Amino acid sequence: MPHKPKLGQNFLVDAGAVERIAAGLGELGGRTVVEVGPGRGAITGVLAARAARVVAIELDRELAAGLRRRFREEGAAAERVAIVEQDVLGFDFAAASAQAGERLRVVGNLPYYITSPILLKLAASHAALELAVLMVQREVADRVTARPGSRDYGLLSVTAQMYGPAEALFTLPPSAFSPPPQVHSTVFRWRFRPRFAELGVEEEGFLRFLRQAFAQKRKTLANNLRAAGVASAAAVSALEKARIAAQARAETVTPEGLAALWRALQA
Repeated sequence: MPHKPKLGQNFLVDAGAVERIAAGLGELGGRTVVEVGPGRGAITGVLAARAARVVAIELDRELAAGLRRRFREEGAAAERVAIVEQDVLGFDFAAASAQAGERLRVVGNLPYYITSPILLKLAASHAALELAVLMVQREVADRVTARPGSRDYGLLSVTAQMYGPAEALFTLPPSAFSPPPQVHSTVFRWRFRPRFAELGVEEEGFLRFLRQAFAQKRKTLANNLRAAGVASAAAVSALEKARIAAQARAETVTPEGLAALWRALQA
């Protein structure tokens, strides 16, 4: 009897897409890969044939049991695949990285309902990670990879890109999944190279500033800063020092410009 989908699960059934996702991770010989939400193991099986070790994090008890049976029956592959029945938000990437003796590569078809928390979890775990190839709702990938001034550029864009460059790889139609979702999905690659030190900003303080800067999309940066408690004169002065137009909105400013504004406000 087929597994009844729950927890927002849409299983990838396009074999060509599986190959392209695995290829997006690069050469895997001798490497450890962490897979988020393996489901029925479409990607897991390909990874097991290429990587030294695959750590598959699956919250669904039935799916986890099915994966254990499958790889136990496949013999040698079972030695390279560890099924971890756990919520990925509680997974210790730092410990897994220490055990592997290297920064990890991550792959996953992320459930739509928990995409943002998982992205934030990966960002917080950046020291343990080298890169991630992730499949998300197309609109989310558009926001993560957006450039300043574009329709999709916003808080998620800057926050993600402060932890490293993100690029869209390809988009899949609903027919690539079972059951088909109501939306298209995009696979993107995120390389973890944090920019906080490079741009001269403190991580926690700058992320808090970004939430203030993007608080209300229709308002100017100056107005959003004033709403956050920054004195009008201080906001105007900081914008001038950062060489940002007085009426600019956060959606038009580069991460470099926002970093310059943060430094000016701190000074």
